[in-house]
Amino acid sequence: MANARLDTIYTAETPEGITLSLRPAGIVARGLAYLIDLAIRACLFIAVAIVVGLMGKAGGAVLLLAYFGLEWFYPVAFELTRAAATPGKRAMGLRVVMDSGLPVTPAASLTRNLLRAADFMPALFGAGLVSMLWRRDSKRLGDLAAGTLVVFTDAVKLHGEVPLSAPLAPARPLSAAEQASVLAWAGRATRLTPERLGELAALAEPVLGTGAPGSSATQRLLGVAQWLMGRREGEARP
Repeated sequence: MANARLDTIYTAETPEGITLSLRPAGIVARGLAYLIDLAIRACLFIAVAIVVGLMGKAGGAVLLLAYFGLEWFYPVAFELTRAAATPGKRAMGLRVVMDSGLPVTPAASLTRNLLRAADFMPALFGAGLVSMLWRRDSKRLGDLAAGTLVVFTDAVKLHGEVPLSAPLAPARPLSAAEQASVLAWAGRATRLTPERLGELAALAEPVLGTGAPGSSATQRLLGVAQWLMGRREGEARP
């Protein structure tokens, strides 16, 4: 439960049984993407207005149609491309996928964008912002109804180099599952904040050895990870 509370990785399983690790985009990245798209749509609308201005009364109807298309179908048209993202989302490194991690479907894209009207209520996307802040996956109401997710396109690196620390034997023998958990935690140390790293390390306090005087739970658990990898005190690191 603690890991689910602290982590921001969304795990999805495809129909083929393949597990995908996705990183949902938060309010800042999605807000900036929206502003970029808003500027692009405004420029397109101005360009259309200039052209149809020469058409007299008939131009007014064309202008209304252009506004309708830019407002409701601009995002759908781009989300159904291979990039699965509007120009604003692409600039911020985002894309839209289904909850399963699969490409977004036409029906889902249309649903999530038509329900922007609900996200806007009561004003300034109030309902959408509350929903995104409330949920770990940062879904707005349109995403909830469509079963979609906005994620970063960069590949998620779950494990990396384990930070240096003096090897430390655990206070008791660890099961295979416990050893795997400690090594997985240590492999993610470089991408978690010190606060999150420390809170997770505190959960393992019962298995931590004494360590050096004044050493934190994080330092001692990193030492246990080094010990589990076969390193012992005084050995040179390869």
